[in-house]
Amino acid sequence: MTIETPELQPQPGMVERAIDTATDVSRTITEMSAGLQAAVDRLSETIVTARQSGKPLATISAITREAPLASLFVAFLFGVAVARRR
Repeated sequence: MTIETPELQPQPGMVERAIDTATDVSRTITEMSAGLQAAVDRLSETIVTARQSGKPLATISAITREAPLASLFVAFLFGVAVARRR
């Protein structure tokens, strides 16, 4: 009569767990990087569109070039008004 001992599945060692964790982190960073790149691309397209002649950003840029101190004063007043609301 022989008694067979069940074979135990070896538990992953510290090195294997570290490699798995590093792989998961790498995938997460890659996914986040791709999402960030897509957001930057959309924002860049929006800025290009807003800078076209007659659009708001083009108008603000032209006014700022013509009267930089007045534009700075208006931006300061806008900042004060927003800060007081909070």
